[in-house]
Amino acid sequence: MGEVRRPDRVAEAIREEVATFLSEGAKDPRIRAFVTVTAVEVTRDLRHATVFVSLMGDDADKKSTTAGLASVASHLRSQLGKSLRLRSAPEIHFRTDESVARASRIEHLLAKIRDEREAQEPAQDPAQDSSQDASVEASDAPDKAE
Repeated sequence: MGEVRRPDRVAEAIREEVATFLSEGAKDPRIRAFVTVTAVEVTRDLRHATVFVSLMGDDADKKSTTAGLASVASHLRSQLGKSLRLRSAPEIHFRTDESVARASRIEHLLAKIRDEREAQEPAQDPAQDSSQDASVEASDAPDKAE
């Protein structure tokens, strides 16, 4: 069974259409945060589509944007029905995807740990390193037996 299921194809098409709509056609003034469509899940019967979005901005902008997205969902549904030529367009549900924010926080914490470790490591004297290298090389040299 190497073919892609129809709901998966429809989900990808919806993801592209919603991303285009939000970047070009969303006229709701409440959508103030930067919105990225991260994924779309569609039920097997194609009646419901959950659109996962990542929101960048302060908490007030995120809250306002969430309300704006809920408001444009019905308009977006009718637009999807026309553009995707579906008999019945799926009902759109927006969900906030926190994975991008979590990943960013993890990267920040890892960078902080790395910086702390680098600050704690004693700085090695380059002259001391070269003298150690020379003594190691001398001891590794094979003895000539005459």
